[in-house]
Amino acid sequence: MAKKVASKTKVERAVLVTTANRGVFFGYATDTSGETIKLRACRNCVYWSSDCKGFLGLAATGPTSHCKIGPPADAELRNITAVAEVTDVAAKAWEASPWAQ
Repeated sequence: MAKKVASKTKVERAVLVTTANRGVFFGYATDTSGETIKLRACRNCVYWSSDCKGFLGLAATGPTSHCKIGPPADAELRNITAVAEVTDVAAKAWEASPWAQ
């Protein structure tokens, strides 16, 4: 009789992360436990406009053309205060978001 082996592979998911230093970041993570999180293709929201409806609006619908979003880079974030799931619609907006002038 074959024994089932549990998979230790974690699924990567799109998340919005906030830090104690008031940073707001989007990226892809496999592990969001603890005070340090590694994000692939991490993007920083330098400024979000009122049409985003707060930082959780960035997780629900993503940044608008009025936001200032930095370019992607792999990063390790520390002093995590919140992790929010990002919708597919919001992830597409983050990925397409250029720095607004």
